[in-house]
Amino acid sequence: MSNALYQRLQSTLNTLNLTTMPAHLDRLANVAATDNWSALEFLDALTQAELAGRAEHDAQRKMRQARFPFQKTLEEFDFAFQPSVNERQIRDLATLRFMDNAENLLLLGPPGVGKTHLAVALGMNAILQGKSVLFYSLPDLVQQLASDARSTRPPQRLQALARPHLLILDEMGFFSLDKRAAHFLFQLVSRRYQHGSIILTSNKSYSEWGDIFSDTVLATALLDRLLHHSHTVNIRGSSYRLKDKLKVVAAAPHKAKEV
Repeated sequence: MSNALYQRLQSTLNTLNLTTMPAHLDRLANVAATDNWSALEFLDALTQAELAGRAEHDAQRKMRQARFPFQKTLEEFDFAFQPSVNERQIRDLATLRFMDNAENLLLLGPPGVGKTHLAVALGMNAILQGKSVLFYSLPDLVQQLASDARSTRPPQRLQALARPHLLILDEMGFFSLDKRAAHFLFQLVSRRYQHGSIILTSNKSYSEWGDIFSDTVLATALLDRLLHHSHTVNIRGSSYRLKDKLKVVAAAPHKAKEV
């Protein structure tokens, strides 16, 4: 390939906003020459590299927009430590069929048992499969709703939370919701009902949700919509944080008893 042709090709790729192809052009051209690729094989390799690069950039952008508090995968989840979690069920949920059917997932259990880890891992998996995801802890959302109340933003907030393919609501039940927040959450669940999936984590059983909302009628109506098409995972196990703490204690050298 002549230098003039090479420079023109690089310029053309950049002009067409084919941002990944230029980075792979030299390598693939050398492989094509060595392995005697046809023109179509070379073009296919270049375009596949471009598609892979765009998919990676899209996933990185969606990861930033998702607002995850951390990044965790299912491979990092210790199923042996939490035997109450059915690994086969979680792996099935990771296929995202529940999202295709606009079903919800509720992860219930005491603090520290891995609910948020599973929610984030499934959310990250959804992004890698081209879905849009948004993560909110309920305390953060309630704080933003209080700020929105002093402006005209509540309808915009509702619209923004109804838009992604998957909405993750974390830490339901750590405190009671005031009337404004409770009604907003009901509107949000109703808006997404049979249109978009929700993953919700809570440290409260369903029978205790009336206390969260201070309104059993509203809690019943919200649960009716959440649970109509849903999966529930109850986690009954020890805290991961306690597990890690015990490891540190066990690894620390024992002090000799004072006489």
